[in-house]
Amino acid sequence: MLKNLKVKDQMTTNVITSSSEEDVVFAFEKLMKKKISSLPVVDDENKIIGIITASDLGHNLILDNYNLGTKVKSVMVKEVKTIDIDSTLQDAVNKMGEDSNENGIINQLPVVDDGKLLGILSDGDILRALKE
Repeated sequence: MLKNLKVKDQMTTNVITSSSEEDVVFAFEKLMKKKISSLPVVDDENKIIGIITASDLGHNLILDNYNLGTKVKSVMVKEVKTIDIDSTLQDAVNKMGEDSNENGIINQLPVVDDGKLLGILSDGDILRALKE
């Protein structure tokens, strides 16, 4: 079934993002207010340059690991796993599960075309597709 469903038909297109210059406190606040688990970091051309997660930011904020004024660019993950808009949900599941022993399972994949952010596909999007 997942091989027949396309990422472009299941992804969220209204993606909340961060800039690399945003303060981590404000980025974390955005994550909490919107109840989302990650923020793709984009440049002025909407190209993905990193990603930050609620768990990483929250953990480090609680431990007081950031100095006042710490910017997203200094804490974001720069090597972001992404998926192409024409990929299948099976491709997405495979990509989300890669390296799961080392880094944990990825629960959101930015959807890109030529490096530009078009949407985001979450594990919740995949579960909703399975229920249909």
